[in-house]
Amino acid sequence: MTGAPPADDSGFAVYVHWPFCLSKCPYCDFNSHVAEQIDETRWRRALLAELHHYVALTPGRRVTSIFFGGGTPSLMDPETTGRVIAEVAQLWQLAEDAEITLEANPSTVEAGRFRAFAAAGVNRLSIGVQSLDDEALTFLGRGHSADEARRAVAVARGTFSRFSFDLIYARPGQGEADWRRELADALSLAGEHLSLYQLAIEPGTPFHRDGVPGATEEPGAELFDVTQEMTAAAGLPAYEISNHAKPGASCRHNLSIWRGADYVGVGPGAHGRLRFDGTTRATYQVHTPERWLERVEANGHGTAKQSPLAIDERADELIMLGLRLNEGIDRGRFRGCTAVDFDEAVDGASLERLIAEGFLIDDGSRVRASDEGRRCLDTLLGMLLT
Repeated sequence: MTGAPPADDSGFAVYVHWPFCLSKCPYCDFNSHVAEQIDETRWRRALLAELHHYVALTPGRRVTSIFFGGGTPSLMDPETTGRVIAEVAQLWQLAEDAEITLEANPSTVEAGRFRAFAAAGVNRLSIGVQSLDDEALTFLGRGHSADEARRAVAVARGTFSRFSFDLIYARPGQGEADWRRELADALSLAGEHLSLYQLAIEPGTPFHRDGVPGATEEPGAELFDVTQEMTAAAGLPAYEISNHAKPGASCRHNLSIWRGADYVGVGPGAHGRLRFDGTTRATYQVHTPERWLERVEANGHGTAKQSPLAIDERADELIMLGLRLNEGIDRGRFRGCTAVDFDEAVDGASLERLIAEGFLIDDGSRVRASDEGRRCLDTLLGMLLT
């Protein structure tokens, strides 16, 4: 079974998961693991083998972006990064302007490797700063200081034409004045892109077990409004609920996925979405790093499951992703990805009501959330997808 490029193809992405971290942050529910020792040669071979497995399913595709996520990919040997990029270019067609992003932590050791990653082919860096306040960094379990974060951003600015960094706000006890000061500081350091996430307390994390409170609805909404106001004034308006960029500087990898493009996911716990004969198949790689590695060495890939998504499942997925975008959902692209019209995929009465009350805007070709709608997006989705 192989998948030819869909007629509405808006990109084809490759996601590479590196699951290792130096320590596990108390808020993190990603597939990340602390390992005392890593056989990088063995891991490199496995990642390359899994790419070979997936090219057999998607021959001839044109790769528009590669994203190294984690975990902490900046702990990876830059040689491994370079080998993966070169293999992608050999197996598929790598677009001349392909966006190649690597997530990094701002520790002094990792910042010292930024230039090596650039030499390996990375052209966009995403730095997990999380806060510019030392007390907050200690609370968040981060292994770097605010000064290290500032230095890492400076190195990234001098090394990469494109870089971004993340902050976590709506932390316990953080008021509007505190967030305004920290965000103003961040905007003075930012390049073309900034990711700003409200603290979410996820089940199974140490913060959840310890009863750490997340943002309550009203203060969280107030800080969200402050975020929109300040980023827009600084020339980095939101293009997605938590992501802000100068015009034309969005993360193209994430944007293509949010719009419904196909993507391959390799590495432990990686997900993918691939269309075959009009049906989207979801791929899931083995979650546990050691089990994934053993599976790849035995079978040539570590796919735990590959299953077709029902039309309503894929439609729901793309509605949840698309309404997070300020551009909203393109009706033509939606039908190309799901084989149904947007109006068929939602509760019609709720759609009419949300448009009438100003929470959604429908211009005939596109449906998007208004400013007010984005403030209560979870509620809107619950009404549309009943």
